[in-house]
Amino acid sequence: MSGAAADIRFRGVTKRFGPVVAVDDISFEIAPGAFHSFLGPSGCGKTTSLRLIAGFEQPDAGEVAIGGRSMVGVPAYRRPVNMVFQHYALFPHMNVADNVGYGLRQMRPRLDKSEIDKRVAQALELVRLPRMAARRIWELSGGQQQRVALARALVNRPTVLLLDEPLAALDRKLRREMQIELQNLQRDVGITFILVTHDQEEALSMSDSIAIMRDGRIVQNGSPQELYDAPANRYVADFVGESNFLAGLVAEADGDGAAITLPGGATLRARWSMGGGRLAAGAAGVVAVRPEVIGLWQVGAAPRDLDFTREGEVHNRIYLGDHTEFSLHVPELGEVMVRRPKSDPLALRLQPGDRATLGWRADQALALGAD
Repeated sequence: MSGAAADIRFRGVTKRFGPVVAVDDISFEIAPGAFHSFLGPSGCGKTTSLRLIAGFEQPDAGEVAIGGRSMVGVPAYRRPVNMVFQHYALFPHMNVADNVGYGLRQMRPRLDKSEIDKRVAQALELVRLPRMAARRIWELSGGQQQRVALARALVNRPTVLLLDEPLAALDRKLRREMQIELQNLQRDVGITFILVTHDQEEALSMSDSIAIMRDGRIVQNGSPQELYDAPANRYVADFVGESNFLAGLVAEADGDGAAITLPGGATLRARWSMGGGRLAAGAAGVVAVRPEVIGLWQVGAAPRDLDFTREGEVHNRIYLGDHTEFSLHVPELGEVMVRRPKSDPLALRLQPGDRATLGWRADQALALGAD
């Protein structure tokens, strides 16, 4: 990384809990002012990575640096970071202002009360709760409590704000609203935000960069678009968005892509993923096809420029407002998920039991390693 020092840098970091390797020799950098996410299933190492940054855990090997300064051996209370926890950890016996100003009152040398009051007011203004200072925590909604937790974390002016699944307790609509609020807040304060989540939609919609983790390692690190359009392997493609995975053996390969023969006999061509490796003839591979790139037509009406078409029977239809999802059974492929926009007239008419032709072009599918 050129220019300013990375806000966060891991160099060969390993963390063990007894025989379990929670973080396994990982190295990465997070640029100043980025909104970065660790994404992965339970037990992949994402929360341990966050705790290593916070100082709640110390690495068994390697170095964690914040703002260019090594944090090895530095306790949590001396690090320029603050954390927002999943359940907020607010003090119910304190009002909003006292919760927000708690960290300021612990600072040494002590701050004047007028300075604390000023900074608390600024923090509440930042999270759009300027008239809530005297409210009790139990009088607030879930979204308001989350904002109080954010104000308490930001009032100390940290270099990095750590977010440990802070939206998990909110309902879907409020969670979406708070995703937008967090993005706006991060732009306003201009500091680095690091989010831990298992929710792919949350990570994709909020982040500048995402690290996909598995078994304590980073499988792929990149922008949301890079991970979605150019996954390194099946694991990443399956974790970021949805795909149809059609497994088989590579029949032939060249510089552009591969032809993979499925157990049912169909041979599908697909291009290489820019983020993945190449497969040799005879290797196990998968063709990954996103459901939104698959077209649906009346039987016999598919365009002639498609590289692959097959007829199938609609098994399920799920109407989701702006789009409709279909599950079609295709004899050589099995069940195929197709997602069509509301503007597609056929999507409004197809019902379970109907037959239709599905298809796609080879450059819309990816040839990936099986693992």
